[in-house]
Amino acid sequence: MSDTSRRPRKPGKPHRRPQKDPVRILAFEALRAVDERDAYANLVLPPLLRKAREKGDFDGRDAALATELVYGTLRRQGTYDAVLAECVDRPLREVDPPVLDVLSLGAHQLLGTRIPTHAAVSATVELARVVLGDGRAKFVNAVLRKVAQHDLDGWIERVAPPYDEDPEDHLAVVHSHPRWVVSALWDSLGGGRAGVEELLEADNERPEVTLVARPGRATTEELLHEDAAVPGRWSPYAVRLAEGGEPGAIEAVRDGRAGVQDEGSQLVALALANAPLDGPDARWLDGCAGPGGKAALLAALAAERGAVLLASEKQPHRAGLVAKALAGNPGPYQVIAADGTRPPWRPGAFDRVLMDVPCTGLGALRRRPEARWRRRPEDLDAFAPLQRGLLRTALESVRVGGVVGYATCSPHLAETRAVVEDVLKQFPSAEPIDARPLLPGVPELGDGPDVQLWPHVHGTDAMYLALIRRTG
Repeated sequence: MSDTSRRPRKPGKPHRRPQKDPVRILAFEALRAVDERDAYANLVLPPLLRKAREKGDFDGRDAALATELVYGTLRRQGTYDAVLAECVDRPLREVDPPVLDVLSLGAHQLLGTRIPTHAAVSATVELARVVLGDGRAKFVNAVLRKVAQHDLDGWIERVAPPYDEDPEDHLAVVHSHPRWVVSALWDSLGGGRAGVEELLEADNERPEVTLVARPGRATTEELLHEDAAVPGRWSPYAVRLAEGGEPGAIEAVRDGRAGVQDEGSQLVALALANAPLDGPDARWLDGCAGPGGKAALLAALAAERGAVLLASEKQPHRAGLVAKALAGNPGPYQVIAADGTRPPWRPGAFDRVLMDVPCTGLGALRRRPEARWRRRPEDLDAFAPLQRGLLRTALESVRVGGVVGYATCSPHLAETRAVVEDVLKQFPSAEPIDARPLLPGVPELGDGPDVQLWPHVHGTDAMYLALIRRTG
């Protein structure tokens, strides 16, 4: 075999090494991890950024750009795929995934940022030379030059079907959600076009970081002394960080006295803790406690009343995360690894029970944009038996007169009201109670008795909560 590296170069075509751009290389690595390992960007990106800072490759502006490139590309993937499909001469499924990731990064820079067209194309082609090689970089260059012929609005006119002909597919392309998710959210809202468009737009916005000051361990006043901190909207324990705020730089967060927790999640725990109760109030259960945010808040609230929380989580590694979140709680608690559908505790042992059940996660698409592309309608059927089984366990685990909170981070009716209605038909000695008064000051909570929170209305994840009292 001849050594092609020793061939004389053609005159007029000097060899140039590709220029390595640490920001775009890091963004590409994060996208590959999301695609290859089914990783989540919010777990993959922070250690990559930390390593880049330690090496001296990044400053704050670099980290902000890398974050925008990763999350923006993931959020708008459906729209960019529709555009790229018009610019590539074969089905996208036949394009190598690493090449498609580079093309998507380029499309986001061209259509979703204010980076000048020439800079967006040249920087992405240079990235392709580094990570894909010269041959495929030429392909990337040709495709992105086609993408650059129109702005985002121009492309949407070309690739999205008219709303009047196919409303769901139009919204799916424009707002970058799978069609089945658009349909499900529309059903859950029960409203017209304006509401669902506001929700889809909210899903594509970068969420604020919200902290919780764990009672007895930290105060909101302490957290509000931090830079870029403002009070939460609804929870008395919430503090929001303006864009650029870094939770890991806050001492109370590093010590575990405060944590990162969406305000919707805080409201669910607070509503269960404050639900009216007849009789003793000494034993609380979090039956699906991982990774520990609600359990830590419940344990702190329980400690204030002299109650004890048992936090149970099926997966041992997640039970370890719960134990870490509860470490330092001002009162007694216990963490166990146990299957909530086959509980080791005796029936009727608890006064309050929270079951925040596993679900599709459609309520947290702002934070985990890649989840919208991973989930399928058939996932609902897979979760359904588990969700019903866990709610039955919760009702069996609470004493007569005690209260159960059924919660899930999904607004899909198949994971919310359908589960509660089905289980209550089989459990006549239980009745729903109105959860709305237990979220004081929170507007637009619907007709009750259950509560559905919304990103576009409340600025929270789309958490669902039903409160149920056992009557016999």
